[in-house]
This record gives sequence, structure tokens and C-alpha cells, in this order.
Amino acid sequence: MITRFTDIINGLKGFDQKFTNGELVSKMLRSLSEDWNSLRMLIENIKDVNTYPLEELYGTLMTYELNNAEIKEKTRRSKEEMKEPPKSQIALKSTNDERSFNTNMSDEELDDLVLLVKKWRGIQNNR
Repeated sequence: MITRFTDIINGLKGFDQKFTNGELVSKMLRSLSEDWNSLRMLIENIKDVNTYPLEELYGTLMTYELNNAEIKEKTRRSKEEMKEPPKSQIALKSTNDERSFNTNMSDEELDDLVLLVKKWRGIQNNR
């Protein structure tokens, strides 16, 4: 926006149009959208627009834009976190009933089963 504004002003200066610093600052402030109303009103009420340097206005606008972008990003992230569904957990019932335990498993099969359960738990913890 600043580059576009500068290009327009320089083009008008090429046609012998003269602007005071106060006119340029006023034109820049008027060209801001409604999102910038709070900053515009603050500058107009606190600063003397006729003596406020245009370069300082550019710096103020850029700083405001960066701070506003950070605030919007934090707000967006917090809204996303609030929408995130709770992670589901599975509970398995444990029994020591000898009838439910298969004694026909070999040690290798039991080791494979333990390894499989450990891998499954690792996958569940990474989600």
C-alpha cells in the first residue's frame, strides 16, 4: 500500500502537483480501511498531522500491521485448539482367569504378541 501511495504521489508530482507533508499524512490516513480506525483516530488525536513525518507514519502502520497479524494468528490457533476433539482412549479389561489364558502358546508366539502390543501402544501414544 505504501509503495502504491508513493507511486501515485510521485506521478502527481510529475504533473507539477505540490503536496505538503500534512496533506500526504491526511491522505494516507483517509485511505486506510475500517480495520485501521482505532489507529487512525489515535494518530489524529495525539499527533499534529501537519508536522507528523510521513516516514514515521509508514513505520507506525507497519508495526501496527505486524502486531495485529500476530494477535490474529494467536486467536486463530486458540480457536483451533478449542475445536480439536478429545483424543480417544481404549481401555481393555484385564482378567487373571486361567480359563481365558491360552497355555498352548509357545515362548516365541508370546514374545511376538508382546512385541505387537508394544508397537500398538507406541502408535497410540504418537497420535
